[in-house]
Amino acid sequence: MGAVTCQGLVKRFQQGDQTIYGLDHVDLTIKEGGFVCLSGPSGSGKTTLLNAIGGLDKPDEGSITIAGRSIDDLSKGELANMRLNTIGFVFQAYNLIPVLSARENVEFVMQVQGVSAAERRRAADDILREVGLEGMEDRRPAQLSGGQQQRVAVARAIVSKPALVLADEPTANLDSHSAEQLMDLFVSLNVNHKVTFIIATHDTRVMEYAQRLIRMVDGKIVEDQRR
Repeated sequence: MGAVTCQGLVKRFQQGDQTIYGLDHVDLTIKEGGFVCLSGPSGSGKTTLLNAIGGLDKPDEGSITIAGRSIDDLSKGELANMRLNTIGFVFQAYNLIPVLSARENVEFVMQVQGVSAAERRRAADDILREVGLEGMEDRRPAQLSGGQQQRVAVARAIVSKPALVLADEPTANLDSHSAEQLMDLFVSLNVNHKVTFIIATHDTRVMEYAQRLIRMVDGKIVEDQRR
């Protein structure tokens, strides 16, 4: 379910009278259960590619297929539904809701999906235990460290068992120990739940975990290294 195919992706941005290519005819296939890192300097196209795959930004040209379904002509509602049920997002900014507890933040996606209150609570508590936050379910984000907040964000992204997780610089605000714990968690989810991961990162620590390391420069894939 988590396979991704991109064909001929082009994304242009205008800077004055100059056209900048965020994506320059990108072709990419990621098999189900892959663990892929996108690397490259700022402006290389990593985040642009993630946003295109996640349906957050529409490319100017090309096609994207996720889990065997083309997303090119989906309506806003259909895209939102796909993101809700198929894709988990982990951002550099944790994007937690400050007035909600860790458990309530994790439950939020399931609430939108219409899952019952009892089932939401059980699933949220299970995943918070899996990410190492047992006993902290009732704490609000301000009562958690940066690493703990990122774990809540990860728990929220994966609680409904998406086929695909897109992570943009997930370790940027974490110390070495927290970053290592987070990546170990990602690998565990990848191996045990067959979740496909695509991670955009500058972090060499993260790249060491990749089964496949894709380097981008100026919107192009310039290196595709399988390990």
